[in-house]
Amino acid sequence: MYFKKIFLFFVSIIMLSGCKNNSSNNQNSAFKGDIIPLKYAEGFSIMDMGTYKILEIKNPWPKSAKTFRYAVIPQGTISTININKTEFDAVLPIPIKKMVVTSTTHIPAIELLGTEETLIGFPGLNYISSEKIRQRIDKGNIRELGNNESINTEVLLELNPDVVIGFGIDGNNKAFETIKKSNIPVIYNGDWVESSPLAKAEWIKFFGLLYNKGKQADSIFNTIEKNYLDAKQLASNVQYKPTILSGAMHNDIWYLPNGNSTEAQLLKDANTNYLWKDSKGTGSLSLNFETVFAKAKDADIWLNPSNYVSLDALKKNNSHNTMFKAFQTKNIYSFTNTTGKTGSVLYYELGMTRPDIVLKDLIKICHPELLENYQPYFFKKLE
Repeated sequence: MYFKKIFLFFVSIIMLSGCKNNSSNNQNSAFKGDIIPLKYAEGFSIMDMGTYKILEIKNPWPKSAKTFRYAVIPQGTISTININKTEFDAVLPIPIKKMVVTSTTHIPAIELLGTEETLIGFPGLNYISSEKIRQRIDKGNIRELGNNESINTEVLLELNPDVVIGFGIDGNNKAFETIKKSNIPVIYNGDWVESSPLAKAEWIKFFGLLYNKGKQADSIFNTIEKNYLDAKQLASNVQYKPTILSGAMHNDIWYLPNGNSTEAQLLKDANTNYLWKDSKGTGSLSLNFETVFAKAKDADIWLNPSNYVSLDALKKNNSHNTMFKAFQTKNIYSFTNTTGKTGSVLYYELGMTRPDIVLKDLIKICHPELLENYQPYFFKKLE
């Protein structure tokens, strides 16, 4: 959801730096099977036990101390497989037939896998941009569940989904506990905690497992990865790296990506000179205007000035914004103005799953000669 992603952006200022996996029941488990290799993602793993698979969620929120384990078993075979259910947080028959998800970042995987018909509920329907999902919403096939912080559990229990895909910043969600007590599994999705764009995108394999479409998920991710790496290679030989400013002021504090954040990595892979690339941490920096202006007053390009939709809005927020060279040359780009049918920002839904598109957008903005016929998908110049 749009507000969820805004919220998580500010939470990341405090929580993402120094994040690590402190799981207590993971790597030394007694389960012996074949680990299905993942290229980038570290927050989940899949072990093939032959007749069933084990899904482990290792880092669903920053500094999570628990690993969640699920037995994923083909429909109709549960009674024939001897497992100790007490060793798992839940047993999931697959493929999933009815699903509730709680973040718009979960929507693209469902659409890419062609499983839209399984989505039956969502908290905050107006934040969904996907045209296919919106058609199902308009037909009344997907129920409104309120909002993620206080899900309407009465409606959700009535829907009786096979699984709820949740997200959390600390694991404290009373609604999820109520749902689990009603024998509906809740799986925390930790895609947003991953440390690289391709790691976040690889979570499509998580959904591929639940829908028993692992090969299809692999193929989709491989295409995204190839597109991303091809774009990175294309940009690698440019001679000039434009200087980049990012973010904007909120209540006298300028928030911008830290040097080890996924946003900074995208700018690095686009072969730009992000002015805070050498800062440490995966979250966000919090600086005053004077510090930002001293370093970035002559930046060539200004990206993602928060939710400001025009140059005039930036000026009205703070007249000092007009002092930046990028403002004076009108070299300011944002994804805020690319919205779905109900006004939701498309980037917050699709950007995590399709970092290849994000990277191409950035290359087009920063090195337009490399992609002459390409039109940016998310980013637009502020007018």
